[in-house]
Amino acid sequence: MFSLSFSFTDVLWFLLASCFLLAFCAHKLSTYLPRKYETCRLYVLFQDLIRYGKTKPNRKRACDVPKRWFWHFYAISVGWNGFLLALYLNSIFQNQSFPSWLTGILDILTGAPNTDSQVPQLSTLLVQLLLCVHSLRRLLECLFVSIFSDGAINLVQYLFGVFYYIVLGLTVLCSDRLGKGTGTLLSQLDWFHVAGTTLFIWASLMQHQSTVLLAGLRTGKTGAVETLAHRMPEGGWFQLVSCPHYFAELLIYVSLSLAVGGLSLTWWLVVLYVLFNQALAAQLCHDFYISKYEAYPRHRKAFIPFVL
Repeated sequence: MFSLSFSFTDVLWFLLASCFLLAFCAHKLSTYLPRKYETCRLYVLFQDLIRYGKTKPNRKRACDVPKRWFWHFYAISVGWNGFLLALYLNSIFQNQSFPSWLTGILDILTGAPNTDSQVPQLSTLLVQLLLCVHSLRRLLECLFVSIFSDGAINLVQYLFGVFYYIVLGLTVLCSDRLGKGTGTLLSQLDWFHVAGTTLFIWASLMQHQSTVLLAGLRTGKTGAVETLAHRMPEGGWFQLVSCPHYFAELLIYVSLSLAVGGLSLTWWLVVLYVLFNQALAAQLCHDFYISKYEAYPRHRKAFIPFVL
C-alpha cells in the first residue's frame, strides 16, 4: 500500500514534476499565441529556460554554457553516487554508521530520525548500483560516442542538472528508511528485483543504440566527424518516435521504481518528474524536426510510441 504520509523528499519531487507539467502545458499553449507576444520578456525568458541545444535560438547569452558540458552531470553523478554506494556498502558489511552530516540530511529529507535497528535493503543497494552504472555509461557516451554541436544550455539549467543528481542519490538512501528488509541480502531477493534489472538493461541498450544512431548522423564511413549540422534521424526506435533516448530514460527510471518493489510513492514521484521533464524536451525536439524537414514522417510521435 502507498503511504499516506508525505516526506520532504516527496514534496520536492512532486513540486518538480508539477513545474515541468506546467511548463509542458505552457509550451503547448504558447504555439497558439499571436506572434507579437514572442518579443515579450516573460515569453523570451520562459523559452530560454526550457530550450537547449538544437531547440535553442543561436543567439549567445552571457548566462549560457556549452551543451557538451552535459558530461559534467554524469561525472558528478558517478563520483557522488559512487561515494554514497561506498558508504552504504560499508554500513552493510562493516556495520559502520553514516557520517553525521549525511545522517542529518537524511533525517530532514525523510522526517524519520535514524535508529540503530535499521536493516540494510537489497533494493537500496541495487538501485544505487544501477544508478551508478547508468551514470557511468552516459558519461562514457558523452565523452566517446556523442558528437555535440556548438549548442548551449542556460546556466540555470546547468546548475539544476548538478542539483538533480545530488538529490537523486540522497533519494535512494531515503528509501532505506521508509521500508526495511529482513534477513540477509540474498534472502531479500524477489521477483521485482529481477524485473527491474531486466527492464533497466533493455532500456539502457535501447538508449545506447539511439545515441549511436544520433552520433552516426555526423560521421562518415570511417567514423570521422563530417559535420556538426543536424540531420533527420532514422532507424531503430526513431521510426516510431523523435526521441527514443528520452523514452528509454523514462523506462530506466520505471525500472528503478520496480527495483524498490513498485510501491514506493517517492520513486513514482521521481518517475512522474522524469516523465514530464523528458516529455517537454522531446516535444521541443519533435517541433524542431517538423519545422526543419518537410518530409519528416507525420506518424512519428515525440516521446512515447503511439501515445505522445
